[in-house]
Amino acid sequence: MILQMDTLILGIESSCDETSASVIKNGRCILSNVISSQVDLHKKYGGVVPEIASRKHVELIIPVINQALEEAGVTLEDINAIGVTYGPGLVGALLVGLTAAKSIAFAADKPLIGVHHIEGHIAANYLQYPELEPPFICLVASGGHSHIVHVADYNKFEILGQTRDDAAGEAFDKISRAIGLGYPGGPLIDKYAAQGDSNAVKFPRVHFEDGSLDFSFSGLKTAVLNYLNRLEQTGEKVNIPDIAASFQQAVVDVLVKNTISAARMKNINKIALAGGVAANSQLRRDMKNMAEKQGITVMYPGLVLCTDNAAMIGCAAYFEYKNGKRSGMDLNAVPGLRLGY
Repeated sequence: MILQMDTLILGIESSCDETSASVIKNGRCILSNVISSQVDLHKKYGGVVPEIASRKHVELIIPVINQALEEAGVTLEDINAIGVTYGPGLVGALLVGLTAAKSIAFAADKPLIGVHHIEGHIAANYLQYPELEPPFICLVASGGHSHIVHVADYNKFEILGQTRDDAAGEAFDKISRAIGLGYPGGPLIDKYAAQGDSNAVKFPRVHFEDGSLDFSFSGLKTAVLNYLNRLEQTGEKVNIPDIAASFQQAVVDVLVKNTISAARMKNINKIALAGGVAANSQLRRDMKNMAEKQGITVMYPGLVLCTDNAAMIGCAAYFEYKNGKRSGMDLNAVPGLRLGY
């Protein structure tokens, strides 16, 4: 039931290869979350092709928005504000969602709220855990991002650690292609790793001597590629499950150690996971086991809310709306948008 005092946000997400729209009530309740994925379209190319993604967004954006409103049982008149991702992401893809949001906001005379994509991923946890409130530590790990964020308040974020090269999800995709599993790499490596020995190959874990909580996965990626080259040169058999399990464990070990270190540094007993890599079963299991030994609670969204979706954007937009934020019609896509800027 929609009450007169309820706040409804129409969320729109098109930063990469998912076209999505949602209706969120009071920042915590999902009335609809429509996602049209392009994974099958890009699979044959081994990754997302920006031009193809943009054209598909143009084709899908309005039907997806209409479906979201219909499934929520509301009209544009019921909506209080339009929230849309404006960065970071692929510039062409971002512009499709942004143009649609600005057009609807102008035509329907509704406030427009630009949302940072990473803030959206963090906000997905509010939808999964309606009782969750800041402060907490959030690990945001996806194909394009690897951040440890101190969520001091709904609209206040401090980056405690980030990747200095490849994002965790990017490393998963590259190694998945290298061992012949294909795209998307995260789910495939997770699947094969379950059949392998995570101690079969000793791949490196990078930790910085200066005490930094930053990540680096390029050396790990190179180590796996060198290992594969040695096997090829010596004619040895490639054990895909063992390589997948050993590589995945190396990534997870660093993500878990640095995130728990961040929680201890800030004296916070709540950790949340966000982003596509948050769907990884090993990461969920190891983070929970290691954190709970130190009295830290671990939370993570359902699988649908880990990947790119508009529900998380609508949720983040709600808290921006309540905080008085409004964006002008000159809002532009910022593909390299940094958190906190």
